[in-house]
Amino acid sequence: MSPRKIIIDTDPGQDDAVAILLALSSPEDIDVLGITAVAGNVPLPLTQKNARIVCELAGRTEMKVFAGCDRPLGRDLVTAEHVHGKTGLDGPNLPDPVMPLQDQHAVDYIIDTLRAEPAGTVTLCPLGPLTNIAMAFEKAPDIMDRVQEIVLMGGGYFEGGNITPAAEFNIYVDPQAAHIVFKSGVPIVVMPLDVTHKALVTKSRNDAFRAIGSDVGIAVAQMTDFFERFDKEKYGSEGAPLHDPCVTAYLIRPDLFKGRYINVEIETHSELTMGMTVADWWGVTDRPANALFIGDIDADGFFQLLTVRLARL
Repeated sequence: MSPRKIIIDTDPGQDDAVAILLALSSPEDIDVLGITAVAGNVPLPLTQKNARIVCELAGRTEMKVFAGCDRPLGRDLVTAEHVHGKTGLDGPNLPDPVMPLQDQHAVDYIIDTLRAEPAGTVTLCPLGPLTNIAMAFEKAPDIMDRVQEIVLMGGGYFEGGNITPAAEFNIYVDPQAAHIVFKSGVPIVVMPLDVTHKALVTKSRNDAFRAIGSDVGIAVAQMTDFFERFDKEKYGSEGAPLHDPCVTAYLIRPDLFKGRYINVEIETHSELTMGMTVADWWGVTDRPANALFIGDIDADGFFQLLTVRLARL
């Protein structure tokens, strides 16, 4: 099979960075057409900069990076420096990028790419808030039928939320955008906290990254060293959950994941539960399924794939 064409929409973030690196290290499986940045973990000037830093770390200076929306559709921006540090990529000491930022707005790039490529051949991979994707769908409704699939990190069910008791960060930042995407009719695969919290970077797994010995391996180990302090303190977990790399790993090895086709609705009105992904896991409503909601992962297989692929860079 030919590599799967994707656009990565991201707000790096240490775990976003690892997801991008996994995609760029897997050309036989994934053809990254471009990377679009959105405000989320940190503001847009940092997310677009961080995306270029990661491309340069991977030696992929030809990759096109586009800046998108700098705020959610209908709310003030909420960021996560308390998790990712003031730069979003705290941990390693990485140089500022020299590769250029593209002039075109990310939303227009998404629209133009979906119109230019054969229908049903491009997968959208949002790793942050869904603002850019929703804006593209609102601006150009014709592109929705051209998307092969959306594979995203966001939401939670049994795990609840990580920014409020009810909501996961990516969905909470822009619930209106998430509502538009989940109502779009595009096939969706969701990597919620329920599965990403099973992808923990334990000491032995991080030692394996560091043992790669390359700039990439060492930087990833340093990122997760920094990243894990928050989750260890908050959850008492063994290490940091690699949320976003679950998206790119799914594109390469979907057999590592298990889930159910269910209905997922987004709460956009109640401040108490704003951004909640109301996932009908048990089928208690008659609402039609609109997403494959992943619930389990072969964590050992996931980290083996990640370590082998990162060693290529």
